[in-house]
Amino acid sequence: MVLYKKESLELLRQKIDLLEVVAPYAQLQRAGSAFKALCPFHEEKTASFIIQKGQNHYHCFGCGAHGDAIAFLMNYLKMDFVEAIETLAERFSVALEKEEEREERKGPARALLREALERACRFYHFMLLFSEEGREALNYLFQRGIDLQFIRNFTIGYAPKSRELFQRALAKEGVSDEVLKEAGLISFFDGERKRDFFSDRITFPILDAMGNVIGFSARKFREETSGGKYVNSPETPLFKKSHVLFGLSYSRKRIAKEQRVIVVEGQIDALRLIYEGLNFTVAGQGTAFGEQQVKELLALGITRAYLALDGDAAGREAAIKIGDLFQKKGTEALIISLPEGKDPDVLMRERGPDYFLSLLEKSQGYLSFCVAHASKSIDLTTPSGKNQCAKQLLDRIKNWEEPLFVHESLNQLAQLLNIPDEIIQQEMRDPLPLPKRAERIGSLPRIDPNRILEMDLLRWLFLIGNSHEELVLLIQKNLKEEDFRAMECKKFFLLFFTALENKDPIDPLAFLIRLDEEEKQLFSSLMEKRVNLEKAREGIFETVEKILQRNWMEKREAIRQKIQTGLSSEEEAMALAREFDELKRQPPRIVG
Repeated sequence: MVLYKKESLELLRQKIDLLEVVAPYAQLQRAGSAFKALCPFHEEKTASFIIQKGQNHYHCFGCGAHGDAIAFLMNYLKMDFVEAIETLAERFSVALEKEEEREERKGPARALLREALERACRFYHFMLLFSEEGREALNYLFQRGIDLQFIRNFTIGYAPKSRELFQRALAKEGVSDEVLKEAGLISFFDGERKRDFFSDRITFPILDAMGNVIGFSARKFREETSGGKYVNSPETPLFKKSHVLFGLSYSRKRIAKEQRVIVVEGQIDALRLIYEGLNFTVAGQGTAFGEQQVKELLALGITRAYLALDGDAAGREAAIKIGDLFQKKGTEALIISLPEGKDPDVLMRERGPDYFLSLLEKSQGYLSFCVAHASKSIDLTTPSGKNQCAKQLLDRIKNWEEPLFVHESLNQLAQLLNIPDEIIQQEMRDPLPLPKRAERIGSLPRIDPNRILEMDLLRWLFLIGNSHEELVLLIQKNLKEEDFRAMECKKFFLLFFTALENKDPIDPLAFLIRLDEEEKQLFSSLMEKRVNLEKAREGIFETVEKILQRNWMEKREAIRQKIQTGLSSEEEAMALAREFDELKRQPPRIVG
């Protein structure tokens, strides 16, 4: 985890407005000194989600959801801890200063860039709906089956031909050329002359996880417009193409909940599926869909990736390439076979969501698809054809990182090609290749099971903080300092309960502010792993029980070894035996 300066974290904590963070996801209504809403975490008919004015925590009296702004982003939008901090810093214009460097980023503040992009989005949207120049673009969208509700839902717009219109409009609102350039909205050429980055194109806003505009994807709708079919915003401080998945802001929660995702090629494809209720869909940016995008999805816990790419040769090749990225990480890639010449947008309009869902159910496994694709150019009924196909696929499988996944894939490949398992194994240099990241067991760091177990408990402890007093009390009743084996975990356990006793704030951000550099490193390890806070009770009970059980077993083993040394007198050995039997009859039980 990146370590940030105490001063910038404290400033962030002071500036966070919880109401502003929650408002886009819950219809908050004033009720005396509080704000109430239907809880975004569970279905309910009577509002039980409360934020007291002036407080930095929410609470639901229906499902028990409780937390601060960071907890809300982690639980509702499934962000990790660092991502939540950085998102809030962006939202409230706080420059997070890293521990190791104090250099400030040059150029306009990110808040100014966001404001310029939001203004540009509104301008483009207005031009599409209400200008004479935008009428042709609007008609094009209508012909594509995109209605006004669709356009308004996704704030689709039109970038006009004339650069004067856009630049004058934003200059009138006080946006400088420097900000427009840094935001990727204008570019300079021949020294001083400037032009709009987007011209005579339909614009689709690209949003971050909080729904803020960070860039645009612009599609041409007539052949005479120069450039490729799509033009994306250039790289800016807000927009990093390799990290962005189009449509993720609409789909993130459901992807994390269902642990599956649909990947499509085009922005319109993604928006169409989301609009029709398949809001676990994303698209890459342009032709780019690489390892970083896969990493973003894996961080949300996906176990299946459905690839719904265009039903043509290019689409099939893309499915093989992108599918390999998921398979490499041990995530199942399933290919949805679309009819030749059809894309998801067309299919959804022509056949509807039920038909598309039926294609999802009939999706083809990655290796099965690869073999079927290879059979179009290779005769798999001949030994040479089978050999050629097997070598092609083995070259891919050798680079996959999960040994068990590789093992099962090799078995599947043998069945698909009707080849004995032994032959496939012989083709591999190692029957079960170790992942490239750790080619030799000796290169792996030593794993300390005690530390892992105790870190699991501390993670729960720091994430629930003040939100579940009964669970904190349960931990306090059952575990003491001497129950911990890893010294750093023992230290953190004491830090937490010392803060609790002193009535210091113990939400994650407040705690992070008070830690020294070494403690921040431990805190980063705690927060790297995602957990589902809805399962905090079960997780804490299970972890406390495991620690108690471990310590009980250690005591028994210590007594047994003492007896077996033969160094005790007969009387001492009898006493040890009685102690052993007594301990055996009293396995640990959780108190409270």
